[in-house]
Amino acid sequence: MALFKSGNPALSEKMFTNTLVTNVGEVMTVRGTLNKFGFLFLMVMGTAFYSWKEFAQGGNVTPLIWTGALGGLAVAFIIIFKKEWAPYLAPLYGLLEGLFVGAISAYFNFAFAQKAPYIIVTAVGLTFGTAIAMYLLYSFRIIQATQKFKSVIFTATAGIAIFYLITMVLRMFGMDVPFLHEGTTFGIIFSLFVVTIAALNLILDFDMIERGVAEGAPKYMEWYGAFGLLVTIVWLYLEILRLLAKLNSRR
Repeated sequence: MALFKSGNPALSEKMFTNTLVTNVGEVMTVRGTLNKFGFLFLMVMGTAFYSWKEFAQGGNVTPLIWTGALGGLAVAFIIIFKKEWAPYLAPLYGLLEGLFVGAISAYFNFAFAQKAPYIIVTAVGLTFGTAIAMYLLYSFRIIQATQKFKSVIFTATAGIAIFYLITMVLRMFGMDVPFLHEGTTFGIIFSLFVVTIAALNLILDFDMIERGVAEGAPKYMEWYGAFGLLVTIVWLYLEILRLLAKLNSRR
């Protein structure tokens, strides 16, 4: 297990090193990756605003949620296995993810309008505050992406993914896991754990992008790196939103 990669499957070290064999043109840069992340974020914001507006006007956003969730998942898997397509598919992923995030955010905003009218603003602020904090911790090497660190985060992330998959299957048979959605003490502890793992995935993402730049990965990997970073940011936001919902449900 010596080459454990980012907990984010979109940013594995193997993905970067496999591209170096054919790299004969422009190379990946940190600035280029961040610029492309900014563009993808605008794509998310655009469609998120649309789905939010649809919800606010009383429209049926269920199709938007499923289109965004399933479509985004499908596009993400294609990008992971066909990383050279990232310049074309990453913007599509951003658009699809925006549909899902916007509708879910609108629902939480409506559900907690009385108890927590600023729940979305708080979730967004905490998400980017956490991302900045993780970047500073990584930049100053306060937290280092060692092989042991990568192994632990990768294993925890995989465990969470498997657990979520199991709960989805159980719900199809009418069974639910209470602490996953309810504001019990254990439920809040679980959400805090998941938020922590999502945040620590950012350390691995920053490390993989830096390694890609250092090893001269091809230019299209900027789109791939930006896509992978967006995956983690969206996951972190959704988990923070779930945690805030649990905390406010206890009032």
